[in-house]
Amino acid sequence: MTKGNSTKITDELYQYMLAHNPPLDEVQRGLVATTYEVFPDAAGMQSAEEQGPLLAFLVRLTGARHIVEIGTFTGFSSLSMAQAMPADGRLIACDVSEEWTAYAREAWAKAGVADRIDLRIAPALETLRAMPAEPHIDMAYMDADKQSQIAYWEELVPRLRPGGLLVTDNTLYHGQVLDPAATGGAAGVQAYNDHVVADPRMESVLLAISDGITLSRKR
Repeated sequence: MTKGNSTKITDELYQYMLAHNPPLDEVQRGLVATTYEVFPDAAGMQSAEEQGPLLAFLVRLTGARHIVEIGTFTGFSSLSMAQAMPADGRLIACDVSEEWTAYAREAWAKAGVADRIDLRIAPALETLRAMPAEPHIDMAYMDADKQSQIAYWEELVPRLRPGGLLVTDNTLYHGQVLDPAATGGAAGVQAYNDHVVADPRMESVLLAISDGITLSRKR
């Protein structure tokens, strides 16, 4: 098997791509910079710059009004989605860190979308299991601990409306998904990817965007 027409993304080509995508606004750009400055060792958990416009595009494309985010960190992805939602939309953001999400709260307020976001500081599985069981979620974004992804999937999928979208980040996991001896997060992603592709309730595509993004639509 060859990689077809895949293009190697050099630094120059990456900057070209960013220049031809919707630009980040002042609040988004400030949040990205602050995250790298304050949390240099953890900043890799922040969604890539091109994912902000992509998530906003998907929100508008699906008309999502009820969004769930698993893994908020400093809030770049939730900010991007909330800005694209209608004013009466609601985003439930799940995280376990008051320290990280304090920066998220500040950015949401600066952008004027704090009233659209309900931050839940608790294990995400607890938050998900406390939600109504019937299908009501329009879109979900998962970017959290990889060993728990199948459990998150099993709570989210029944709660997605027909046609609802689940977006999962890091599904190529720096290429470590190819390692037959993978452990930890890489092994979690391997198991998750196999679980996703075998689930008849959803139709999914794995794309080589950033560190891998899987788009899954509820049938």
